[in-house]
Amino acid sequence: MEKQSPELAGVWKRVVVVGGGVAGSLIAKSLQFHGDVTLIDPKEYFEISWASLRSMVQPSFAERSLIYHKDYLTNGRVLVSKALNISNSQVLTEDGHSISYDYLVIATGHDDSLPKTRSHRLQEYKTEHEEIRSANSILIVGGGPTGVELAAEIAVDFPEKKITLVHEGSRLLEFIGPKAADKTLEWLKSRRVDVKLRQSIDLNSSSEESKTYVTSSGETIKADCLFMCTGKPPASAWLRETVLKDSIDGMGRLKVDDNLRVKGFNNIFAIGDIIDLKVMKQGYLAQKQAAIAAKNLKVLMSGGKEYKMAIYKPSSTKVIVSLGRHDAVAQFPLTTLIGLVPGLIKSKDLFVGKTRKQLGLDPKIVDH
Repeated sequence: MEKQSPELAGVWKRVVVVGGGVAGSLIAKSLQFHGDVTLIDPKEYFEISWASLRSMVQPSFAERSLIYHKDYLTNGRVLVSKALNISNSQVLTEDGHSISYDYLVIATGHDDSLPKTRSHRLQEYKTEHEEIRSANSILIVGGGPTGVELAAEIAVDFPEKKITLVHEGSRLLEFIGPKAADKTLEWLKSRRVDVKLRQSIDLNSSSEESKTYVTSSGETIKADCLFMCTGKPPASAWLRETVLKDSIDGMGRLKVDDNLRVKGFNNIFAIGDIIDLKVMKQGYLAQKQAAIAAKNLKVLMSGGKEYKMAIYKPSSTKVIVSLGRHDAVAQFPLTTLIGLVPGLIKSKDLFVGKTRKQLGLDPKIVDH
């Protein structure tokens, strides 16, 4: 006798994924034909986050990097709402839904307030682009990858702008090696970006109305436009009153085991920027975690033994920070490169086509 699929047999396990970012979108897509999948996200779309800075200087770029959840989640449910609470068997949402689960995945990433609709997000990019276009001087606070990439995008597309980048650290891109940081600083200086290290901006002593900002060393910077590119905390505050309250570390991250399950729970996984593993918060690593967690969920949902689950092993670090449309700085395990060669890997398309393909979508065409 032929064995029925789990779907036809009516025994599909209920999987709820909270968070529709890089990790959440991919795991929901990966599991949609293996279980009864519900994705809960406060937005109706997934945003390829590392493409956002290009979209600020070229709003049309966002047409491919903002993807409706329903376009890739063709065999699951999308609930556009915030998750408010979690019990041992249900997720409660802001709009009053209680969604039952057999397995739960937390993938809420960092605390980032984005608009609910894709059209509103596209309009935000157009507004930011107009602010940049009409400004003579621009101040960027934060010298991590976001601040550096934004400074580079503006410097390449608007070389006439006066750009100041203020960073409180002793070097840029502190999460990678000093060689890559030094090469990046040289590149920015060659594009006339004024980089001020070991300084911060006192927003209390600054005035957006007069467009003057005071640094921690007392220097006054005049700028028509300000972009804050400092780190955001994990989006875990809502979990502090849930069954996961004792699984959050002092930094607000969820503690996970080698299988990416939340410690103390057999049926709750966590992936992406919200987890406590000592790995860099990079999109491709979040995608790897989604793949491992999806594999482990498939084992459990099919009644497999726990010893068959995969272990997440952080690999040797590779980092590519784009510097405008053609250049990039890349740190590989054995070498550091800057210029057109690493730029060919990332900077032209910023992996947007590749990410769309992973979600089963056309890399180039947008149907909206």
